Amino acid sequence: MPYYETVFIARQDISATQVDSLADNFTKTIEDQGGQIAKREVWGLRPLSYRMKKQRKGHYVLFNIDAPAPAVHEMERQMRINEDILRHMTIRVDELEEGPSAMMQMRAGRGDDRPRRDDRFRSNQRPAEAENSAPKPAEPAKEAAEKTEAAAADQEGEKE
Repeated sequence: MPYYETVFIARQDISATQVDSLADNFTKTIEDQGGQIAKREVWGLRPLSYRMKKQRKGHYVLFNIDAPAPAVHEMERQMRINEDILRHMTIRVDELEEGPSAMMQMRAGRGDDRPRRDDRFRSNQRPAEAENSAPKPAEPAKEAAEKTEAAAADQEGEKE
């Protein structure tokens, strides 16, 4: 049987459970006609590049499908009829990818590469460096007054 990849975008105002039930209905359609869903990934609620049907975000779902062409055509027909689906796209592929898709890999690796936001440290310092560069305690008022008097005397000496 041929292999297909399908991505559909559902409206933002439906819940995640409703998106799962939509995906279950499409899975049932494929399985009833002799195919199978090899992989199903829910990419979650993501912003759209441009507005579609007055929506700014959408729930993205990916299917890797191993099914005959009539099963895929029936699933696409149901997607066109459903008002909750903004867009869908199906492509035929030579083989199905094993492992997570590129979108899921980006999401998994995102937390490690981003610098942490912490008010205690500057973004380019390590904790040990931050301790060394901590502001020094304020000098006592008496020592500060002596330094300003000495500086004033030096300035008077230069004027003469």
